[in-house]
Amino acid sequence: MTLQQLRYALAIADCGSMNEAAKRLFLSQPSLSETVKELEQEIGMQIFMRSNRGIIITPEGEEFLGYARQVIDQYGILQARYVEKQRKEKFSVSMQHYTFAVKAFVETVKKAGMDRYEFAANETTTYDVMENVRNFKSEIGVLYLNDFNEQVLMKIIREKGLEFEELFACDTYVYLWSGHPLAGQSVISMEELDEYPCLSFDQGRNSSLYLAEEMKSTYDYKRLIKANDRATLLNFMIGLNAYTLCSGIICEELNGSDYMAVPLKETEKMRIGYVKRKGASISHIGQIYIEELKKYKEKIM
Repeated sequence: MTLQQLRYALAIADCGSMNEAAKRLFLSQPSLSETVKELEQEIGMQIFMRSNRGIIITPEGEEFLGYARQVIDQYGILQARYVEKQRKEKFSVSMQHYTFAVKAFVETVKKAGMDRYEFAANETTTYDVMENVRNFKSEIGVLYLNDFNEQVLMKIIREKGLEFEELFACDTYVYLWSGHPLAGQSVISMEELDEYPCLSFDQGRNSSLYLAEEMKSTYDYKRLIKANDRATLLNFMIGLNAYTLCSGIICEELNGSDYMAVPLKETEKMRIGYVKRKGASISHIGQIYIEELKKYKEKIM
């Protein structure tokens, strides 16, 4: 097994296509395919299932590629530090689509400065938040638990060798634009929301009610729109009088002042926190980020 074989396999996984990966690697598709077949024979398992529609990563392949990514990342660090003599430390966070988590990241970058650190922030699906921490792609992952999803999420967290640390708890709010017909109310019920589209972040191939980023995931919504980009959802709020359910922690600096949070009548508690690798110590920059997150406990509505 060579680093080159691992890089080729990861390129295929990232591209989702053998042809696209071959183009990116400046290889012929048969040559790339043969290299991967040799790797699969060597490790005694199938990483990819091939079909006319493209490739699918096998469950065993998912686990293997996770370890492969760790090897490549660690090799890159060794290369940078001891061959290229670079000393920048990396800090990465994966998060559900929370503006306060993004704002905390911004403040962390300001405090740490760019001379010493290389930063990465990934707004992604609930499953990938946990997967990125497990695969060392991120040091910290920000997500929430509630009475409905806790049992399932904690099982996944434990299976991935992670642990969850709660930061604060908050009620459920309706997030909508200030021109929405219900924006002037002091509280909004689920029944009143029925005639308006509910917005939800698409969880991709790992879609599950337990992995939803929004509260009330089991509610029978009459109108539901899914997207995977926060800016797109904000546009839908204005264009379609749509709404989503959230923690009520608003960052006007990032989303602007055209949006607001109104208490939901049928509120449920969200316990927002972070996952990290079990037993791992948090880096200095990670501690700064966590302290920035904790500040939002005072801003809970």
